[in-house]
Amino acid sequence: MTEPNTAAIAAEKKDSIMDVFVRGALKGWDIGIKNIVPNVIMAFVCIQMLTVTGAMAWLGKVFAPIMALWGLPGEAIMVLMGALMSMGGAVGVAMSLVADGKLDGNAVAIVMPAIYLMGSKIQYLGRFLGTAGVPTKYWGFMLGLSIVNAGIAMFIMKIIVH
Repeated sequence: MTEPNTAAIAAEKKDSIMDVFVRGALKGWDIGIKNIVPNVIMAFVCIQMLTVTGAMAWLGKVFAPIMALWGLPGEAIMVLMGALMSMGGAVGVAMSLVADGKLDGNAVAIVMPAIYLMGSKIQYLGRFLGTAGVPTKYWGFMLGLSIVNAGIAMFIMKIIVH
């Protein structure tokens, strides 16, 4: 006796909208718990380590002239550095700086487009450009272009929020 063809049975069965929703919600939960939350927690820990050691104050002074171009405190550079590694981590850095009183709502609004334009580029360089066959000599240019776009977006947001 032969086994029933499970693919044929699955094709005959129509999933209800509720089944599709539940599967999607479970996938979203899984992504959030396994990918986003650890990045945000890591960002909080890193910011606290930098604050406790005094490195955050030093970085704030060093990058203050650059970040002042967008009306931001020097510590905001950590959001941009975090964005290159992880968008979720950058959001965690921003929220940690808000909790410490170093950033306000306007500052977060200014850096938010940069988080998305620069988000996770270090992770994605090899993952996407490498598998797409883009020669490595162009990777730096592409990374630089996203940073320039982020800077322009921050200038636009500075005009909007001020």
